[in-house]
Formats: sequence, C-alpha cells, structure tokens
Amino acid sequence: MNVTTSMLALTISAVAIMPSALFATPTTASVEQTSPQQLAQLITRALKSDANIAQIKAQQHAMLETSSGANSLPDPKLKLGIGGLPTDSFSVNKDPMTTLSIGLMQQFDRGNTLDLQQQKGNIQAHAIGIQQAVRELDITTKITQLWLELGYQQYTYRTLQRNHRLITELANVTSTNYGIGSGEAQDLLQVKLQLVKIEDKLQANQQIQRRIMAQLSEWLGADWLTNQVMIQTSNQLPWQRLNKLMPRLTATTQHYPLLKNHPMVQIANSTISANETQVAITQQAYKPQFGIEVMYASRQANAMSGKPASDLVSAYLTMDLPLFTDNRQDHHAAAAQYQVGAAKSQRDLLLNQMNAKVNALLVEQDNLRQRLARYKNTLLNQAKARTQAVERGYQNNTAQFNNVIAAATDELTLDIEQARITTDLNITNANLAALVNGFDIQPLSLQLQHSTINK
Repeated sequence: MNVTTSMLALTISAVAIMPSALFATPTTASVEQTSPQQLAQLITRALKSDANIAQIKAQQHAMLETSSGANSLPDPKLKLGIGGLPTDSFSVNKDPMTTLSIGLMQQFDRGNTLDLQQQKGNIQAHAIGIQQAVRELDITTKITQLWLELGYQQYTYRTLQRNHRLITELANVTSTNYGIGSGEAQDLLQVKLQLVKIEDKLQANQQIQRRIMAQLSEWLGADWLTNQVMIQTSNQLPWQRLNKLMPRLTATTQHYPLLKNHPMVQIANSTISANETQVAITQQAYKPQFGIEVMYASRQANAMSGKPASDLVSAYLTMDLPLFTDNRQDHHAAAAQYQVGAAKSQRDLLLNQMNAKVNALLVEQDNLRQRLARYKNTLLNQAKARTQAVERGYQNNTAQFNNVIAAATDELTLDIEQARITTDLNITNANLAALVNGFDIQPLSLQLQHSTINK
C-alpha cells in the first residue's frame, strides 16, 4: 500500500470516530450546563412582555370592580308632583286639597341577592386570574419545546459541520489519488456527491434554525429577533421535578390527584362554584321584595277655618309577594341547577381527557427511552464496528469505496437519529410536565396558584 492510500485510510478512519468522543467538546458541555438558566431567562422575558397576560389582568380587575358595584342598592328615585289640582282654575293656592309633593323611593333586593351577586363576581374574577396561570403554562411549554427543537438542530448542525470537514479532507485525498493514477473516478465522484449532500443538509438546517428563532419572537418580540444573535441551546433538560413525580405517575393509570391542581381544572371548579352561587341567587327569588316611599306635601291654600293648612307627610312600605312561582322562579331555579350539573360534567370530561393524555405520554416516554437505550447500547456500536470493518476491507482491497461512504453515512444518520429521539423524549417530558406541574422552571403565578390550592 502506498503512502497516499495510507492517508486515505486514516482520513476514512477519522469519519468513523465515535460520536461520544466526537461531540464531547467544551462548547457542548457549556451549552448543557447553562441551558436551564438561559431558558428560564427567555421564559421570564416572554411572560413580562406578553400582551395576553396584560389583557387577562385588566379583565380580572374589571370583573372585581363589577362585582363590587353589584353589591349596592339601586339608586333611590326622586318623586316630584302636584296633587289635588282643581281643573276649573288650575290654581295651587285656592283649594286646601292641592299639594306640592316631593318624595323619595328606595327598592331593596330580595334576601341576600346583593351579597351573593358580589360573591359570584369574585369567583368569576378569580377564574379570570387563573387564566394567567394557564397562559404562563402555555408559554412555558411552547418556548421549552422550541428550545429543545432548536437544540436538536444545533446539535445536528455541529455534527454535519464536523463530517463536512472530514469529507472535505477525504475528497482532497481522493482527488490526489486520482491525479496520480491510484484512484478511481467513481470514488472521486462519490465523495464529491457526499460532500454536496452534506452542504445541502447544512443549508436546510440553518433555515430551520432561523424559522425557530422567528417563532420565538412571538413572545420575545421583533426587536429581540432583530438584535439577537443565534442563541446556544440544548436538546435535553434535567427534569428534576418531573423525575420526582415519575414514581407516582407510573404506579397507577389514574392521575386525578395530580391533575386536580392544573389551572384548567381550577377554572372548571370556579365555574361550578359560580353556578352554585347562581342557584343560591335564584332561591332568593322566592323571598318577598321590599321598598319604601316617603313623601312630603306642601299645601299653599288656607284651610276652611281660614288658617294656613298644615303640610302632609306620607310613608309607605311596598312588598311584592311571589305567590305564583310556576312560570318564573321555578324555571329559573331548575335552569341554574342544570347549569351546575353541566359544569361538573365539563370538569369530569376535562379530567378524563387530561388523564388519557398523561397515560398516552407515559407510553410514548417509555417507548422513546427503550429506543434511546437501543441506539446507545447496540445500534451505534454496531455501526461503528461496521465502519471499521469496511475500512479494513477497503485497505485490503476486499471492499468498495462506496461501501466505506455508505458505512460512514449510516453511522452519521444513526447518530442524528439518536439526537432526534433524545429531543422527542424531552418534548414528551415537556408535554407531561405541562399537565402535572413538572417544570423545573416555574413562573411566579403558577407557584402562587399551586401554593394556594395546596393549603
């Protein structure tokens, strides 16, 4: 074997370096170390600038103000008039029965209706406040998923870059061999084709990375996208909180104790409470409604004795009697009861759907872990051994050059596939964490929400 052939063999051997050695660089280790902190900073920034959260806060304040206004009596009514006016003269000072009257009327709501309406408004305002936790959880999940996907693309890009450099060196060696007559034209064409393929994959990868950065700008803003250089991410996270929950998740298929603390379930519970309060409000309709009226009447004419007639004061108490309740009160009360039943059924449906999602994610998580173990323990080792065997065969003239390229390509593909499975596993963890409060990164409102619930 000549020196050029030995150089070619060494270059081919470089292509088949084990991924664990190839990617164990200080840059990668640094990215994995700082990834959770950088992700937490992005999520915090996104939550502070999210317009939807500001909208939710404004709606909550509006509902609180509305409920406070609901716990007040209707404004009193002023009553002005003339009574006993003679039609023959229309004079106010000739007939002692003629009076100039002024009065006030005040209506009172039935029973505890006002207090109950304020209570219902406060419950609805609380439900709106929980929507902030839902929004924060949604943002945390989506940014985490994009972060992991960007980490996978960056890992793939680094892998392709290293292989591009090695294939470039291999192409140079092959070209040299062909120039001195010790190589085949098809070998040179094969390695150049492989080089172009990798370059195309690098360009496609950059496009995907830029698209993910653009998607992140939905929460981080266009200015962030304009001023931001490409951030370094990772395709995996530690998931310390979720790992602590895993024994509880895998021990049963009924995860309702964990799911009941989810903000969506808390909103459903608030809807039930509001409807139950509405039932109590409809019960107040069976109670009488009272009102008072006070009148002061001034007489301008003298009495029959010739002396000034005395002024008059009147006071009235009004009360309506709900004696015929079949047409209104009974129907309203029944409707309110049905609304309670509907809200409870809606909550139960939500819990069943979420429980099914958790079980499906656990199955997916288990399968991805098994596949990842297979790649780590078997497939990558076999691919490396195959590449080394094909190298030796090529050096001994028992294997073709395209077999060497195919073996190296297969090993590269398996390494990228392993990274894809790792990313999918972490995305599955993110979806699972969103359901069972398993994020290590906890926005403040979520912490307050769960601490309040667990009291």
